[in-house]
Amino acid sequence: MQYNRPGAQWWLAAFLGFGAALNYADRAAMSAVLAAVRTEFHASNVELGLLGSVFLWSYALGSPLAGRLADRVSRRGLVLWSIASWSLVTALMGLASNFTALVVLRFALGLAESLFLPAAFAMIAEAHGAGTRARAMSFITIGINAGMVLGGGFSGFMAEHHGWRSGFGLLGLAGIALALAGRPMVPAVVAPRAEVDGPSFWTAVRFLATVRSYRVLMLESMLSGFGMWMFFGWLPLYLRETYNMTLATAGFAGTFVLQGAVVLGICAGGWISDRVSAGAPHRRMLLYGLFYLIGAPLLLIFLARPAFAVLALGIGAFSFLRGLGQANDNPSQCEVVPRQFRATGLGIMNAVSTAAGGCGVLLAGVLKRELGLYAVFAGAAGLFALAGLALVTGYRLWMRGDIARVQEIERMAGGRAS
Repeated sequence: MQYNRPGAQWWLAAFLGFGAALNYADRAAMSAVLAAVRTEFHASNVELGLLGSVFLWSYALGSPLAGRLADRVSRRGLVLWSIASWSLVTALMGLASNFTALVVLRFALGLAESLFLPAAFAMIAEAHGAGTRARAMSFITIGINAGMVLGGGFSGFMAEHHGWRSGFGLLGLAGIALALAGRPMVPAVVAPRAEVDGPSFWTAVRFLATVRSYRVLMLESMLSGFGMWMFFGWLPLYLRETYNMTLATAGFAGTFVLQGAVVLGICAGGWISDRVSAGAPHRRMLLYGLFYLIGAPLLLIFLARPAFAVLALGIGAFSFLRGLGQANDNPSQCEVVPRQFRATGLGIMNAVSTAAGGCGVLLAGVLKRELGLYAVFAGAAGLFALAGLALVTGYRLWMRGDIARVQEIERMAGGRAS
């Protein structure tokens, strides 16, 4: 990448962070208004779960292709077109006349949003070296988590005062404005990326399948995606039903208690990751696993069915530790995947996470009546503990060797280029 002025790499990170915030605000908006949607369309718990699952499954379907496109065509174009298209779909959701139309639009939203993150993370990885990569990627990760709070709180507030449809219209207009603002802004930060001829998608897949540390990260994405999307999809409704909250309060609390502390954790985690891994990049995976293992038992607080203040404290502590770990996610992948396969790797990782998340959201809807959401949420502790164990195992057995392999591949590629 070539930059037009000093500090442009950080402006790029900030813009992509805003895009990520809107990306997740639009997808999170539905969870805050499930009660209103259920009332208007007379939907069952399973049908409400389907709204979350269809989005995640279509996102999973589009993510591998999105990653491959980001390795072959203009990443700038993918980012801007993705923002514009998902924002249009979001606005149309506010006009849905029946439940079937809403399901179809949720499917379209997943496809449109899947184009953004592989290209965005790959742009950051190319713009920032190992010394600043975790902190730069934290801009996107912070945007993701802040967007969850924005989408839940804003759509809940709008639903409470102006009907559930109004929030989708305003979020859609905001995204279209951001896409238009990005056209002059992004080229001023980074020169347009020319279309390239790279290895085929299946060549990338075959290589990624040989990277043991990447397989560990993919297992972590599956386990954590299954657990976290259950929370994202159902926690606002759980808070409304358990603590008799309004739509606005439940929408905000149901995202803020999960994501507010995550943002703080990611801010600290990016700095810790870059410091601890200086000269020893394999330590990123160790940090990732340890923070998950420490935080997972905190989710058992749901079994006590405590007062909301106690529950929020427990979830906040878990979320902070999850954020400390999550700051090592994409930087760890960048250490074990060569740059020509990074966006493809990110796309496949997103596909695994969201496909598992769709199953988690639907399963929570199925189990809601028999077990109760409090038991479903407590069960997620086991998923995060397994993810932490997998990461620590990957650190001990494979991370160093996979990093050395990538360094040799890129050294040889650099030698041929010179």
